[in-house]
Formats: sequence, structure tokens, C-alpha cells
Amino acid sequence: MRRLLLLPAALSTPALAEDQPIVVTGQASAYYQQPLRVTRLDEQHALAPSGRIEDLLGTVPGLQQFRRSDSRSSNPTAQGISLRALGGNASSRTAVLLDGVPMTDPFFGSVPLSALVPERLGRMAVWNGGGAGAFSEGAVAGTIELTSASFDQNERFTARALVDDRGDSELSGGISTRLGAGHAWLSGRWDRGPGFWTTPLSQRVPASVPAAYASWSAAVRTQVPLAPQAELQVRGLVYDDRRTLRFAGANSSARGEDASVRLVTTGPWKVDALAWIQARDFTNVVISSTSFRKTLDQYGTPATGMGAKLQVQPPLGHGHELKLGLTWRRGSGETQEAPYSAVTGLATSWRSAGGAQVVLGLSLQDEWKIGSLTLAGGVRADRWSQSDGFFRETGAAGAVTADNHFTDRSGWQASWRARADYKPTETLALFAAAYSGERLPTLNELYRPFTVFPVTTRANAALGNERLLGFEAGLVWLPESKLNFGVTLFDNRIGQAIANVTIGTNLRERRNVDAVHAKGIELSARAGFGNVHLRGALAFTDATVEASGTSAALNGMRPAQTAKFSASASAIWQPADQWTFALTLRHTGAQYEDDLQVDSLPAATTLGAYAEVPLARGIALVLRGENLTDEQVVTRNQGGSTDLGAPRTVWAGVKLSL
Repeated sequence: MRRLLLLPAALSTPALAEDQPIVVTGQASAYYQQPLRVTRLDEQHALAPSGRIEDLLGTVPGLQQFRRSDSRSSNPTAQGISLRALGGNASSRTAVLLDGVPMTDPFFGSVPLSALVPERLGRMAVWNGGGAGAFSEGAVAGTIELTSASFDQNERFTARALVDDRGDSELSGGISTRLGAGHAWLSGRWDRGPGFWTTPLSQRVPASVPAAYASWSAAVRTQVPLAPQAELQVRGLVYDDRRTLRFAGANSSARGEDASVRLVTTGPWKVDALAWIQARDFTNVVISSTSFRKTLDQYGTPATGMGAKLQVQPPLGHGHELKLGLTWRRGSGETQEAPYSAVTGLATSWRSAGGAQVVLGLSLQDEWKIGSLTLAGGVRADRWSQSDGFFRETGAAGAVTADNHFTDRSGWQASWRARADYKPTETLALFAAAYSGERLPTLNELYRPFTVFPVTTRANAALGNERLLGFEAGLVWLPESKLNFGVTLFDNRIGQAIANVTIGTNLRERRNVDAVHAKGIELSARAGFGNVHLRGALAFTDATVEASGTSAALNGMRPAQTAKFSASASAIWQPADQWTFALTLRHTGAQYEDDLQVDSLPAATTLGAYAEVPLARGIALVLRGENLTDEQVVTRNQGGSTDLGAPRTVWAGVKLSL
């Protein structure tokens, strides 16, 4: 019987074995196999107390979503991910890849977290810092690499059913089968429930409701060998996610259809060729917090993403790797929405905004191993363009009140990376790296204004690209095979960082500030004692905004939505075969909601648990506990109006594996 739980390689292999490159057919690292800086979550991916991927990613100190809320109780377009306190942003500053395919929304730049189901994955890796390879476009804060489970990692058949103490339910299952000399895997998941109260008791009104949700997703993946050293992979994903936030009628939906095809060869000439297409849509209804009537109906946001990547590695001999890459990516989208009068309940206007972006990139990476020293470097050049940008508004009577068409823009951007790894002894490894990176503003940031009452945020079609310059150094010490420690010191600066800047009473505008500058330290440790495995990590970051001119009021402020200190610790105990118990402790320090540091979010510490106990052959009892201490986690604070994260939640169910 195959297990979904993968134990840390460092707990069962010789010293430094976990940190050596891992060769998996069809897997191409975002940064050409950096052995010392990856945070791997493989051994925990089936143990999330909530069963959701953001719960796992939250154990990586320094990783943040735009808000603390999870994918049951947040606006789907606010699911941006960043690292190293480089500024909370609804658009992701981190590249999120699933089998090499970028998963960010082509219009909003957010990540469809509910569609990234942990039990479908075989490998999860988080890389901090910018990159210069074929798989690193847009990675100014880092890269999250998700790899689908292989045939050997999958059960032939698995099904799971759970229910929590509020009546929420989760159903999932998968079938894996041989397909000639290859294999195919089909999986599905359905989550639904009345949800929990995000509104504190003291702020509830008759219109207040819990954060009800209903989401489903289905994925299919095939791997077919074409030759002894060539494989074709085809993957499809469809999902639909519906949520209600705070007030009755405040409903949102996000749906998508993704498809990709990938050719991988592992012969003397190594080739990784990938092409994909994505269709996404989003709807949202905003309810007034005073009249409790509809004030905005985003009735459609169709977006399309497509792209291709080619990476070639010629045979150059032992200890030398050269990779040449070519990428092309296009995203387009349009928001369609209507503001409504909170008094009359009638539409006051009709608005649409959107455009298109294209990036064509060339990359070169080279790595030499000279005894105990490894030297690596990479450069990347991108030709980018923004076109067809517009904002159009018509009044309720049909008269055009705004018809703005923005100037097409294009240019070249370059990024680079240099790295050195040195292993003076069998138990000690040292590393240092310097890098740069670029991120284009999203179509949403460029062209779509929005209002979260009472604050209006303007778009800005003149936004420039964000540019990262970063340095880091550290060490990994493994005194024995089941014990290791890591330390990283870093200094990262994003020039022209995009921020929502307050420019008047209840008025903000997306602007480029001079920079967001973050310096800090990251610590990690792992240990194994028989059938007990421990893991801990923490990050301390000193981050400030550098701003001048009309944004000078932000100078010296800490970026919104970023904590100075975060930490996590986990323990996994497997007393016998098929028995698993796990505890996860997470702490997030205090942070500010807004750019001017007026509204604060208190620090929060949560405890989660997971247990799997066999009942019979192939049948196990599954128990999960979220926020077992019932900590009050404030996820939003605007002038005292707050939202809360998940309270104590207990799940119980069964898992069938064949």
C-alpha cells in the first residue's frame, strides 16, 4: 500500500542527502537546483489541520498572504502571496508554479488556493529570493514549486469524507491506474458548509452572516513514455469556488479551466518543453456596511492566460550544467461591473476596464562543481508589453461618462543571479547569493479602480515595473543524519514597489514608492528521534518603506500587512505503521492593516492537530483540529471594523485507501 505521507529525507539518509538535487522526471527547478535554500513541505502536505494549502504554506516563516484569512473566508482576488516582509499585496509577488505552470490569475495576479489541493501533490518547495531562469518570471519575492504526485506516490484508489462541528463537510477522492507503459490519475474534491462567523459578536447586525462557502475542483493528469528517455505529460484542472463574506448577499465566485502539455527528455540532451492555456472568471457583490444594500456588482471578469516554455541542457560533462531557456506568456482580461445606489438600490453606472500583457524571455544558466565548491550564475532578458488598456463608464441612462484608452507601453528588463556553495566538511555547508528580479503591475493594478467602503482606491495606468535587488548568506549544519540547522541572513530591496497610497480622506491610489527594503534572519531546524520527527523555523525581518515626493508620508513606515516576527514548530509521531499524530504551532507577530500605520492587527498564535488511526485494512479514522486554543485572529481592521479568522474547529471522518 502506498502512503501519501513523505518523511523528510534528512531524517532517513546520510548527512546532507536532503539537500542534494532530486531528479524527478518532468520536474524543473525554478532556480536550477539550489540545494541549500529550499524549504520543503513534503512530509507535511497530508497533515494540514484545515486540509487547505495555505495552512501548510503558513508554516514557512516570512511567507504571507495579503490578509491572514484563509480560502474559505477571504475575497478570492485578495489571495496574493509574498515572502520576507516585502509588503502585503493582493497581487502575488511570489511565482506559484504547479508542474511548471504559473497559477496566478491573468487579471488580478491572485492565486486560486482552493484549487491547489494538498493531497494531489507529491512535492512542495518554497524558494526565497529572485531568480533568473526559464521558470522565474515575476518572482521578486520567491517561488513556490508544486509538483503533482507521481504514480508511485499515489494510492490506486483513495476516498476521504470529513465533517466538522459546524456542519461543514469535505469529500475527496482519486483513482490512479496504468495507461499502457504510463499512468493516469483522476481526482476530485468538494468542500461546503455554513462557515464560521468572521464578524465579532459586538459588530453583528441583522444582515450579518457566517462565511458560507462551497467549492469543488477536479484534476486529471497523465504521464506517457514516448521513448526510454522521453515522457509526455498532459494535465487538466477545473474548479469553482463560491463564498459569502460578512453580509447576506455579499457573494463571490471564482472559476477556472486550465490545461497543459509537457515534454521531458532525460537523455544526453535534456529538454523540458511546456505549453499551457487558462480561462478564468470572477464575480463579486459588495454590500454596504451602513444600508446593507448592494453597492457594487462585479458580474464578470473573464481572463485568459497562455504561454510556453522551452529549456535545453546540452551534455557538457560531469560537474558542469548549462541551461538555455525561452519563455512566452500572454495574459488578458476585462472587469465588468455596475455600482449601485445604497439608497435607491438601482445601478448608477456601468463600468469595464482591462487590457493585455505579453512577456517574451530568454535565459541562460551555468553551474560548475569544483570539488567542495559550487559556482552558479544566470541571466535573463525579457521583452514586455502592455496594450489595449482601457477604462469605460456609462451612466444609468446609457450616456458615456468616461472612455479612456491608455498608451501602449513596452520595454526590456534584465535580471541576474549569482550563487556560491561551499562544503568545508561533511557536516557543514556555506552559501551566498546575489540576485535581481522584475514584476510587471497586473491589469487590475493598472486599470481597475475599486471601493471598499468608505475607502476608494484608484488605478494607475502609469505604474512602473517592480525591481528587486537582493543579497543573502548562510549555513547549513548537520551534526548527524537526523539533525540539521540552517541560518540565512538576507537583505532584499524592491525598487518602485507598488503600494496603495493614501492621498486624501478615504482616498488611495496605486503608486510606485521608491522602495520596500527588508533585512532579516531566517532560522530552521529539523530533528528525528526514532518515530518522532520535529521541525521548527522562525523569521525576524526589519522592513521599511522608502518614499519621497507625494508619497513621502510613508517614508520609514513598515509595509502594510507585514509582521516583524513569525515562527512555526511541528511534531510528527508515527508509533506504528499507518498511525500518524501531528501538532503544528504557528505564531504571527503584530502588523498594520494600512500604509499609514493607523489600524493594527494583534499578534496571534494558533495550534493545529492531525491524527490518522487505522480501523481495518485500508480504512483509517481521520481527526483534525484547527486553532485548538480558540485564539482570536484578527484578519482585517479598518477603523475598528474587524474580521476574524477561523475559530476552534474539530473535524472527524474516514479515509479509504486501496
